Amino acid sequence: MPQLARRLFVLPPDLEGAARSWLEHGERTPRAASLASSVVLLRDAPTGLETWLGYRPGNSPLGVLAFPGGSLDASDDDAVGWLGPTAQHWAEQMGTDDVGLARRHVVGAIRELFEETGVLLAGPDLSTTVEATSTPEWMRAREAVANQEKSFTDVLAKRGLSIRTDLLKPLVNWLSPDFTHRRFNTRYFAATVPVNQQPTLLASKGVWGRWVCASKVIADRDTTALGDEVGQENTVGLKLGQLLVPGSEIMLEKMAAANGCIAYLSYKRKAHVYQPKLVEEDGTLMLEVEAAKTVAGEPQRER
Repeated sequence: MPQLARRLFVLPPDLEGAARSWLEHGERTPRAASLASSVVLLRDAPTGLETWLGYRPGNSPLGVLAFPGGSLDASDDDAVGWLGPTAQHWAEQMGTDDVGLARRHVVGAIRELFEETGVLLAGPDLSTTVEATSTPEWMRAREAVANQEKSFTDVLAKRGLSIRTDLLKPLVNWLSPDFTHRRFNTRYFAATVPVNQQPTLLASKGVWGRWVCASKVIADRDTTALGDEVGQENTVGLKLGQLLVPGSEIMLEKMAAANGCIAYLSYKRKAHVYQPKLVEEDGTLMLEVEAAKTVAGEPQRER
């Protein structure tokens, strides 16, 4: 495992109130963390690895800008057609003895990806994936799942589809800081887009989302370019570190350094839970993370 280093990240503006309250009233029992899954979509491009980032309204524990994902749902326990590595295998990969939990995270990841982008990791068999998921019919299905009018498993069963768990790769496990009001225990996965599919925004809720070049986003991290482009009240004038949770920023760094999709996906990762901690540095509240350094030099302080 790479050597872990102490990294400091800026505290996003929407967390400042909770952080100050935590310090002023003394540390207390953290709120329970909801289980969540998130999928890092990847594709190769001439300028390097690209990933899909989207804007998240409200104070999402995944960040203002984030990879597709969200809370696990009770329906993620429903019976579903399953192709690929077993839930037992996933539990081993994720470093847990709870096979049901691992299964729930995998189903939740594939469901959230479908809801938010229309990308569907499913097919009738292990050699086929569903194609052309950008049609009005599929958008209606996405809306129905997002609004909990239909379950994801019903949408699949009606079309004779099973989830393709072989198309997911486990990445990392991040836990929200103790002081935050909404906390996620998030399992991150990675996937490439199946043939003849393209991510699109959910018609009713999508605000902004697009493919971004990881190396360009990291190169421009000290500018407000991305936040200005998104154009929302809580993004304009903000730098990358104020828009992303530390985990997303670190994953973007690793993508920027990777030599393409295959190299990034084949990197061996050990199961480990990462959690930012609140610290005060020179009178400034920041988030401290013990994480592998992926950038050259000694830029310990990420602004």
